[in-house]
Amino acid sequence: MNLLDQTKPILRRKQKDLYCQEYQSLVSLYLKIAGKTIYSGFYSCLDQVCLIWGLIVSAIFVTAQFAPISWTTQAIAWSILTVAGTLSMMILTHFWVKQRQLNWILYTWVILMVGGVTVTDCSIFFGWGFILTNLSHLWLGLCSLGYMITGLGLNSRALLLVGSGHLLGIFILPHVIGWQFLATAMIMVLSLLVLAETQWDINVSQTSKDFH
Repeated sequence: MNLLDQTKPILRRKQKDLYCQEYQSLVSLYLKIAGKTIYSGFYSCLDQVCLIWGLIVSAIFVTAQFAPISWTTQAIAWSILTVAGTLSMMILTHFWVKQRQLNWILYTWVILMVGGVTVTDCSIFFGWGFILTNLSHLWLGLCSLGYMITGLGLNSRALLLVGSGHLLGIFILPHVIGWQFLATAMIMVLSLLVLAETQWDINVSQTSKDFH
């Protein structure tokens, strides 16, 4: 493993031919108005996971920041959304990680997400004040750990940088008192959108097994 290998740029515009080789099947998205294409893009299984989590993170943290909804109700909603996102992630990426014998990365994210929502729920239902006042720190830390582990597993400098960005976000939070949930949403969602809309460096190859 050589994370300093400069043969691939950290981030670049998606190249469909290379993307098809890496991911085999892509989902295309087109937005047309009056017959004119306003937007077109293609998304791998990993990109789709990033977009799904971006929507979930936005819903959770923006609601926590602005909506006058009880913590108990939010805890239930967060749990449902997190479980749904985790299941979607497992379904979408199962074949890809299995080909490359990287199931452990998927399991790591499942453990982090389920563990995170469990701790969050317990802090709400049992009144764990320290956790309640540091929920943004908790989730930025969990995501940072997940990105770092994934970055090492995929030999990806892009993911290591994203993980470092989440870690840096923890130190920014004390300076945005009162807006921590919104700041957390911005850090996490922006990172997910960048990863979903670009082609980032991955240095793993398929195994010789045939899963078709």
